[in-house]
Amino acid sequence: MLRILLLLSGSVLHNAVSGSISCYDDSGQPVDWFIAYKLPKPHHSPPAEGMRYMYLDGQTQGWVQGKSLMNSTEGAVGRTVQQLYKKASRRQEEQTAYVLYNDEPPREFVSSLNYEPPDELFSSLNGHTKGVILLDKTQGFWLLHSTPHFPPSADEQYDWPHSGLSYGQTFLCITLPYGQFKEIGNQLLYTEPLVYDHHVEGTFAQDLPALLNASEGQHIEEEPWNSTVALRSVGGKEFISFAKFRAFDDDLYSGWLAQALASNLYVQFWLRSRGILPSNCSGHFRVYNMEEIAFQHAAISFASMVDHSKWCVSTESDPGWACVGDMNRNRAEEYRGGGTICCRDAAVWKAFRSLVQKYTDCDGAGHQPVTRTVIT
Repeated sequence: MLRILLLLSGSVLHNAVSGSISCYDDSGQPVDWFIAYKLPKPHHSPPAEGMRYMYLDGQTQGWVQGKSLMNSTEGAVGRTVQQLYKKASRRQEEQTAYVLYNDEPPREFVSSLNYEPPDELFSSLNGHTKGVILLDKTQGFWLLHSTPHFPPSADEQYDWPHSGLSYGQTFLCITLPYGQFKEIGNQLLYTEPLVYDHHVEGTFAQDLPALLNASEGQHIEEEPWNSTVALRSVGGKEFISFAKFRAFDDDLYSGWLAQALASNLYVQFWLRSRGILPSNCSGHFRVYNMEEIAFQHAAISFASMVDHSKWCVSTESDPGWACVGDMNRNRAEEYRGGGTICCRDAAVWKAFRSLVQKYTDCDGAGHQPVTRTVIT
C-alpha cells in the first residue's frame, strides 16, 4: 500500500516565477493544477455543445461549468496549451522545451508521412497515451488527456479537432518545478508514447536525458516493467504517477492500481473498444466498470458509451483516491504502455465520486455483470 502523505494545497500559484510556464484557469490566472471534463455532445445539437466542459481546481472545491469552449484560448485548456504557440511565434525555442504525444496524432502529422498507414499503426506500436509537456528552465506543466488528434504541432496554432466534438474527454494539468521533469522523462520511457512533435535541446537535453530519449522513441529494456513516482507540484501538492511498459502484460487497474491504492475502484473508460475486460471481483480489491456518469448539480448525465475519458475513483472516502489517465480496460491494452496520475484529496475524491451513477457489478460466484445504481 502506498503510504504517501498527499498534501492539500491551494490552486492559485502565489510562489510561481513571474512569466514562467504554468497551467492556467478560465480567468487567465496561473494555477497549481486543474482538471477539465469535456462533455459529450447531445444528439442533434450545434457543434458548440460538443465543446462545453466542467472545471475543477483547488479553489472551486467541486465541479463548476467552464467559462468558455474547448476551441477557445480563453478556456483553461486553451490558455494553457496556447503558451506552446506563443513561445514558438516569439522564437523562444532555445528557452523552452516541449513534447507532444498522442497514440492518435493530429491528421496533419499522418498526412505528412510518405505513406498512408492503417489506423492500427498508431494503436499497436506505441503506448496508449496522450499528453503535452511544456517547460522553461524554472518550471512547466504536464497535461495528461484523452483526446485523439489533439493538440496541433507547435508550428501550427491552437485548435480543437472536429473529431473531438462527440464524446467526453478528461484533462489533468499540473504545474511542476524544473527538476520534476527528470522523473516525468523516466515515466515516459515506460509508457512509450508516440511523439509527433518535440523540442528538447541544449541544456534541456543535458539536464533531462530521459525526456529526450523518450521523445526520440527509446524505452526501457529490462524489468521492472512498471514504475511509480511521486510528483510534487510548484504549490506543494503531491501526485503519484503510475506508468507501465507493454511487457507488463496486465490490466492497469485490476492488475496493479487497485492493489497499489488498497481500494475498490470505479473505472470510466472507452467502452466501444474491442476486447473489453469485465468488472473484476476476483481479487481482494474490486474493479467496477462504469456505465453512467452524472453531474447532478448541473442536471447533466450521459452513458459511458459516449465518454472517451479515462479516470477512476475509490469507492469509499477512506482512502479516497482519484486518478486521471489515458488507458482503457481492454485486452489489447494489457500489452501496451500507458498510465494514470492519482491524488488523495478529499475535494477531488468527492467531485469524482459524485459522478458515479451506474456501474457493472459482478456476483460472488460466476462474476456475471449486474447493473447497479449508486444511491447518493
